[in-house]
Amino acid sequence: MAVPDLTESKSHSHNPSAQQNVEKNNDPALNTANEHTHTHLHHTAQAERGRDETQFSKGTTYEDSNIPSQDPHDQTLHRRHLPDGPGPKLPATVADTEKGNFSPDNRSDEDPRTHTFSSFYLKYRIYFHLFIWLLFTSWWIAGLILHGRRDPMGSRTGWLKPFLLWLVITLRLMFFYVPITVITKPMHFVWNNTAVRIVSFVPDKLKIPAGATIVVGVLLIGGFASPESVDNTRDNRAVSLFGLAVIIFVMWATSKHRKAIKWHTVIVGMLVQFIIALFVLRSGAGYSIFSFVSELARDLLGFANQGTSFLTDSTVPKLGWFLVGVLPAIIFFVAFVQLLYYWGTLQWFIQKFAVFFFWSMRVSGAEAVVAAASPFIGQGESAMLIKPFVAHLTQAELHQIMTSGFATIAGSVLVAYISLGVNGQALISSCVMSIPASLAISKLRYPETEETLTTGRCVIPDDDEDRAANSLHAFANGAWLGLKIAGMILATLLCIIAFLGLADGLLTWWGRYLNINDPPLTVELIVGYICYPIAFLLGVPRNGDLLKVGQLIGTKLILNEFVAYTKLQSDPAYADLSPRSRLIATYALCGFANIGSLGTQIGVLSQISPGRSGDVSRLAVSALIAGALSTLTSASIAGLLVTDQAAFTSPSTAS
Repeated sequence: MAVPDLTESKSHSHNPSAQQNVEKNNDPALNTANEHTHTHLHHTAQAERGRDETQFSKGTTYEDSNIPSQDPHDQTLHRRHLPDGPGPKLPATVADTEKGNFSPDNRSDEDPRTHTFSSFYLKYRIYFHLFIWLLFTSWWIAGLILHGRRDPMGSRTGWLKPFLLWLVITLRLMFFYVPITVITKPMHFVWNNTAVRIVSFVPDKLKIPAGATIVVGVLLIGGFASPESVDNTRDNRAVSLFGLAVIIFVMWATSKHRKAIKWHTVIVGMLVQFIIALFVLRSGAGYSIFSFVSELARDLLGFANQGTSFLTDSTVPKLGWFLVGVLPAIIFFVAFVQLLYYWGTLQWFIQKFAVFFFWSMRVSGAEAVVAAASPFIGQGESAMLIKPFVAHLTQAELHQIMTSGFATIAGSVLVAYISLGVNGQALISSCVMSIPASLAISKLRYPETEETLTTGRCVIPDDDEDRAANSLHAFANGAWLGLKIAGMILATLLCIIAFLGLADGLLTWWGRYLNINDPPLTVELIVGYICYPIAFLLGVPRNGDLLKVGQLIGTKLILNEFVAYTKLQSDPAYADLSPRSRLIATYALCGFANIGSLGTQIGVLSQISPGRSGDVSRLAVSALIAGALSTLTSASIAGLLVTDQAAFTSPSTAS
């Protein structure tokens, strides 16, 4: 008997989907003509009429988890607050109307302990919060009375630092009791009655061209309206703008699915990146805020140096050695970040960033979370935030997640680069600018053609499996993680620099037979000429700096950004770079896009979801290129906007 081909039926259709331009699935199970109703044990009569509200339950069955049973001595058992030994007795068999009888596991997730302080805090939480708010409000007011707008620490940020700290604490405490809709609803009302109404009058066919025209106008006005400086002439700015256009064109020309490109994401991404750059590089408030953040990062070096002095001698941190000057700061910073993560502070900031990009750029929730988290916690850790979703990500989402990791650096190495003498404001602003840039460039290179699981929602799942027992446990875990990261950096740099020396020695020996002696043939020289056009398109002055900046970019791509930044700051060959060239190089090197990071990305994602390792490997090289170009767009915009290059190339000063 022949089976009818349901895929060719005229009545074949899908249930409505919120996502547009996705490929139709010919699975007969999705055909609405094959839908049927049946009496379900847990459906009400109202549900049978099509009004069943989605409900989520927990702990209603005794089904085994896919996580192996814990040993009584395992720390995870104690983190779940379970006592050592067997759990409470459960009946030998449990009857289930649909599944029949089965035997449950003798485990319980109930907490048998009493938490006196936690209960007391929850009962009187409002008084704790009121005390904290009054304490910081009094401190802020007293500071204004005693010092006015002058900062007693002598830094350039003045009164802004204590005000920002007070504002953050006030808002955080307020939103414990006041729903955030108090702010978002008026914002939505204003937005819907201004911008949305204006856009509604524009024909659909003209919306994308009109948006692109506005972005181009903003770029031209913002880039060329300011007066010229020494080597930031309008000619150089024009080259930077042309380089930005070339990057976008190359991504469009090599796109996986050009017809599926969502230009809204691309246009808004480039606009947001430029607005962030304007705020940081041109406004006094933006400069002060990012200067404050960079000073905090710089201060962390001093705290780490205190630990180094205790373990060795007070003169050791002043030696300037990478081993004792940079690695201890990394260890301390990672431990501090883990503490913030345990408190929930880091997730709160990441969530706010993610919601903004999710709403403005129309990307999936998983993509928004990873893009927002990458500058804070790094390429591997950011993927762990969406661990439950990785197995179900589309090809475009996987590409985007890897691109975000390649496009920026992590906070764990930020302090290391600052300790090398790299300007903190430039590094932090580049990291933030790379968030929308990575989303826009990745969606150009690999647009979405499938329906995503996290469309329409932005969620950071809780991961109780690896949650620390308390703050001390979190800090200790962070110290151990920081030690592993520092050890990995130490071993990687040692091996890479040694291998580079070996390669240079062989190339120099080989080049002598071809009379290539001045300069000698080295890896750095070869990649410098390969990246020469890239340096030109970024707007590097044509005064002899093109080859040097090209060498730095090539070194970063072939080896890593650590080696490139070390050469930029300490190699005499780069000491005479102009301020503009040094600024562009600082932004162009601020990303993990190098061959070595390919292994990190593939390893982390394959470990999270082994079934996707093949997809990850196929997309990795494309994501590496997209991530590198995302970083270069930030360098182009910096070359277009910065007029006071010296302010963004000199080392950050501690407050």
